[in-house]
Amino acid sequence: MDVEWSGNWVAERLGVELVGDGELRELLGLALRRNPKRAHLLVSNVLGKHVPQRPSVVHGVGFELGERVRDLLGEAEAGRAVVLGYAETATGLGHAVADGLGVAPYLHSTRRPVPGVAQAGGFEEAHSHATSHLLLPEDPDLLKGSSDGSPLVLVDDEFSTGNTVLNTIRALHARYPRDRYVIVALVDMRSEADQGRLAEFAEEIGARVDLVARARGTVRLPEGVLEKGRALVSAQDADHTATAPPAPRSVPARVTLGWPAGVPDGGRHGFTPTHRAALEAALPGMAARVADALGDARRVLVLGFEELMYAPLRLGTALEGATTAEVRYSTTTRSPVLAVDDPGYAIRSRLVFPAHDDPADGPGDRYAYNVAGGGFDAVVAVVDSAADTPALHAPDGLLARLAGHTDRVLLAVVPSYVPS
Repeated sequence: MDVEWSGNWVAERLGVELVGDGELRELLGLALRRNPKRAHLLVSNVLGKHVPQRPSVVHGVGFELGERVRDLLGEAEAGRAVVLGYAETATGLGHAVADGLGVAPYLHSTRRPVPGVAQAGGFEEAHSHATSHLLLPEDPDLLKGSSDGSPLVLVDDEFSTGNTVLNTIRALHARYPRDRYVIVALVDMRSEADQGRLAEFAEEIGARVDLVARARGTVRLPEGVLEKGRALVSAQDADHTATAPPAPRSVPARVTLGWPAGVPDGGRHGFTPTHRAALEAALPGMAARVADALGDARRVLVLGFEELMYAPLRLGTALEGATTAEVRYSTTTRSPVLAVDDPGYAIRSRLVFPAHDDPADGPGDRYAYNVAGGGFDAVVAVVDSAADTPALHAPDGLLARLAGHTDRVLLAVVPSYVPS
């Protein structure tokens, strides 16, 4: 029997159309944002953010895109490339693309300022819920072009108007000019009006700009969709009175990973091929420790934390080989999205909890989607040490929320890397 597309609920009520190649509906569903700037949200089934997915699938999609970039550039240029990913959604995807390239250093933007680390750039993401991005490489020369050419590969989950990526290139090109850029996205969702902008932009800056995407299509929005979306969200809120979260079914326990010394928790300050090799060597041992702590769990979710996507993703891929349990992976997020328990809607459930990493922009709610009701008998929550705070362990914190929906909660803490 065919599985219902997880965009039908929104499409039927708002008249939104997703048009594109054959794989597009397998990759994407639809949900409604709680965001005054854009009504709909394209929900990826392979990104590992909102929808739990097999870790090997999530990493494999990014890795394959990285291989395609390597083929496009050729071995010589690929060996000099630098990869830049976007927080928070594409931090793991960008890292997987760098893995596929093989020898590329990786950096992702961040919303977490770090005292003493010089800013190499920054930009705004106009449609996002949280807009400010910082570039904080430990190596101040990481983003500089070189005399023999060093392509910059920019990775985002979705290339729609192109504004965010092109504005980033424009700002970086003014400081660190280079001859070639490659934009990588899971889906190219540009409208016909935006199709020609890439060639015009390349001519404007005097550099080659290529685009590599897994699938292509566009979203057709009827007139007044923003207002209709707001009204629909309000109606759903009125129909669903908030209920108290369930009492914890388990007491969270810590598991010691044995994270390799000197290896960053991710690409916030840069991640080199040397770091990658050290992490690969340590992954089997870390996965074995988690597998021992999971015992007889049969369906396991590895849950990452906002920008911390790659470390839990790779722990999940290793865990797939270390246990007979069914392993899935997703991450918490800042983005407020409406949840509707309907098979034709991409966000079936939502856990709400307070931020637990003392964010620079102040306190606020955070979310974990499609965890409640997911049938997980164990959840491995992976955070960095900066986020292992009293708020994480509070009665309304993430661990307590998870414990209300599963029989076993494990907490794995990765040391937060701060450049010396």
